[in-house]
Amino acid sequence: MVEDIQEKNAEVVKVETEKEEKVIKKVVKKKTKKVVKKKEEKAPKLIDLPGVGPGAVAKLEAAGIFELMGLAVLGPSELSELAGMGEAVARKAIQAARQMMNLGFTDGFSFAEKRKEIDYITTGSKNIDDLLGGKGIETKSITEAFGAYGSGKTQLALSLAVNVQLPKEQGGANGKAVYIDTEGTFRPERIRQFAEKYDANPDKVLKNILVARAFNSDHQMLLLDKVSELIKDGEPIKLIIVDSLTAHFRAEFSGRGMLADRQQRLNRYLHQLSKLAEQFNLAVYVTNQVMSNPAQMFGDPTQAIGGNIVGHACTFRMYIRRGKKDSRVVKLIDSPNLPDGETVVMIETEGLRDVAV
Repeated sequence: MVEDIQEKNAEVVKVETEKEEKVIKKVVKKKTKKVVKKKEEKAPKLIDLPGVGPGAVAKLEAAGIFELMGLAVLGPSELSELAGMGEAVARKAIQAARQMMNLGFTDGFSFAEKRKEIDYITTGSKNIDDLLGGKGIETKSITEAFGAYGSGKTQLALSLAVNVQLPKEQGGANGKAVYIDTEGTFRPERIRQFAEKYDANPDKVLKNILVARAFNSDHQMLLLDKVSELIKDGEPIKLIIVDSLTAHFRAEFSGRGMLADRQQRLNRYLHQLSKLAEQFNLAVYVTNQVMSNPAQMFGDPTQAIGGNIVGHACTFRMYIRRGKKDSRVVKLIDSPNLPDGETVVMIETEGLRDVAV
């Protein structure tokens, strides 16, 4: 009898304890949500900077600078030129932004945790995805594909423009693509064909690709500022495609006398692309033209345009060439964490098809 009473009491205590734990968990959850919400609400903006009034903020936004990080990484002379403000004012604004952002060193473990924010976009080919680490191209980086005309660089770009719209569990980034077309190669009909592979609505897929035809290098550079504005307006852009990167720079800065100017402008353009990728956690895919090196006696004389400037700026570099029976050989020639390798794909009506190597 006494044992039965003790058991019942123990059960009652257990039930009450479980109820108390549930109540505590709910309270903690609510408080955590409130704290997170307050942190989001208190995220510093340009207008919060000391000494920066609405007029200065308007100038910064007109120059394509909408966030503190975009301001903190600039130099005083560069900001002065971009926003049309005095160098002293520019220096004060940059210093204030750097203090508020608390820029500095972080340990390797914290950096590894931050790397978990990175999204991946499938290329549409398992072979190429495996070549790039298994998931496709990654955000916060620039992926370059160079090769001769007709090698398939643009087809890969169009495939990525469709795949970025897929949900994350299907290899996409659930976002939109910006397509900067410098050679008039964007074809809506190919997008429709690629969309059919996923049984997607071709019209909706096309609406999620923002296309701009760049007519010269200045226009090409200006379009990057427009990307910042689109993101500020709420567009979920996760991919920037530049097809091709060097066409206008190569045409407008011809001859050895203009080589230094060309490389300087190209370097500035790539720096802007890299900054956008890092700032907004988006992927950048660029295609590049090639030239033949007449001094090369043996092997493939094909070299990418842009020299070391492009080579250093791009995180991943792929060389695409024609193979046997209309196949395409894709070779990874540079990556910070992957070994060199190559694979083979076919370009078909509905997209890329893997070929057994």
